Amino acid sequence: MGVTMDSTAASLSDLSSSEKLQLVEDLWDDLAATPSEVPIYKWQEEELARRKANLMSNPGSGLSWDEVKRKVRSRHGR
Repeated sequence: MGVTMDSTAASLSDLSSSEKLQLVEDLWDDLAATPSEVPIYKWQEEELARRKANLMSNPGSGLSWDEVKRKVRSRHGR
């Protein structure tokens, strides 16, 4: 017999915060293993194409990964 939504929700609420974070990481890793199976909406494709076109026509408009990390950390104190 399979797990029902009610029993899944109840068991999820029993997890600690660190266990929930680990579950999210595990789910993300599983999805990342087969990216072609992850659905993408038309509006997401259009937004990605728009951003890529903007970056290609204005290469200096993008940020390096180090710059992005620095900005995020300065906003969130980490």
